[in-house]
Amino acid sequence: MIACLEGRLAKKKTDSVVIMIGGVGYLVYVTKRTIEQMPPDGHEVRLDIHTHVREDAIQLFGFLHPREREVFETIIGMSGMGPRAAMSVLSGIDPAEFARAVCSEDIARLCRVPGIGKKKAERMCLELRDKLMLLAQETAPQATTGCEEDLRSALVNLGFKPTQVEQALGSMKKQLSQQSSLETLLPQALKLLRG
Repeated sequence: MIACLEGRLAKKKTDSVVIMIGGVGYLVYVTKRTIEQMPPDGHEVRLDIHTHVREDAIQLFGFLHPREREVFETIIGMSGMGPRAAMSVLSGIDPAEFARAVCSEDIARLCRVPGIGKKKAERMCLELRDKLMLLAQETAPQATTGCEEDLRSALVNLGFKPTQVEQALGSMKKQLSQQSSLETLLPQALKLLRG
């Protein structure tokens, strides 16, 4: 298996690049976002690689950042999602934003990605939420106040799922930024969570 490639960028296409290493050109499929971040032809590049083996082909999929490869591998673990479809998804949304959208069940955001309809977005939230939760939490905007962290902890301790809590806190950004007390915010959060 090829884990990474480092060499001279020989050619950029719309959905792939050719990297020259020791006189051999490797065709690597990449996202549109990756192509936009690549240097001009002739420069050295390094890509993390996912090697996809099929009966009739071996394909290489490249990523500038390990996190992008992790999200890609999570997506292709979903039934009915092949590597080309996963690359299309990651061409339309940043991996960290994708993880946050899935974990907060932001169907509207997911549906803005080309190739994702409402049913697919709902299935992604259902199948990928637990797998992407850590990434979503790591890349979430930092808490603006200590009170927000206390509120988050209190709601989880009351038995609400982390995804529900994050959704409620996202709806309460204005109140959280006003340095309100936990006693003031908790009833508002509970009202949101209980509908």
